[in-house]
Amino acid sequence: MTFQQKLDDIVSKNNSLVCVGLDSDISKIPEHTKKEKYPQFSFNKAIIDATHDVVCAYKPNSAFYEAFGAAGITELKMTCDYLHQSYPEIPIILDAKRADIGSTNEGYASYAFDYLGVDAITLHPYLGREALQPFFDRKDKGCIILCKTSNPGAGEFQDLKTGGKPLYQVVAQKVTNEWNINGNCMLVVGAPYPEELAIVRRIVGDMTLLVPGIGTQGGDIEKAVKAGINSTGAGMIINASRSIIFASSGSDYVKQARSETVRLRAAINTHRGSGDT
Repeated sequence: MTFQQKLDDIVSKNNSLVCVGLDSDISKIPEHTKKEKYPQFSFNKAIIDATHDVVCAYKPNSAFYEAFGAAGITELKMTCDYLHQSYPEIPIILDAKRADIGSTNEGYASYAFDYLGVDAITLHPYLGREALQPFFDRKDKGCIILCKTSNPGAGEFQDLKTGGKPLYQVVAQKVTNEWNINGNCMLVVGAPYPEELAIVRRIVGDMTLLVPGIGTQGGDIEKAVKAGINSTGAGMIINASRSIIFASSGSDYVKQARSETVRLRAAINTHRGSGDT
């Protein structure tokens, strides 16, 4: 089963376009969880158990685990293993934003797909198609390429004109028309930029887009959904991280995380014309 097939199945089953970002900054998790032997994994497991029936994916950001060296990578691996064992129908996206020369990317691809067993990974386009080919060759895996990112400074390079078009549009066209030979390419387009999101949607057709920036980064749900939804009423993986997992810092953090996920799903579904159940 390909990443896209797995995603389509869970979107239908859970009627959800919500991706929960497992950006489990150990300094922000509840105090009682910090005392666990594996605090990040314990925190992630609780969030996953509380939200698994209302999401379409989970997206751990590798940085929050790499920061703790071998111990952090162990907890990331434990999180991926738990999802494989308990909720194998839910895709895992590794937010690692990898980019390097081809031979190095062989190692990155093996780490993500063979060791961690994730279903998709975020990638930089800057080194070109040749460098990213080791990821593209994994036909069953998702290759989610940065296009128009959600950060305030995204336009510094992404809006530069080349051939009369902003660079992010050139990336969207390249990925759609030249790189997506195996049908496993997707793009990252941030919710804070709904006008650009609408432009990318027109360029890529029904291709799935990973849309960060809802919640803490202030992206507007209605504008993002209306700009990014595809002809099937889906085609978006709408990520929220801190606004869900850190909805509460107290003992009720699990309950609050679920409530926020349910609320976000309902808001998204309202604007995509889908019911909540």
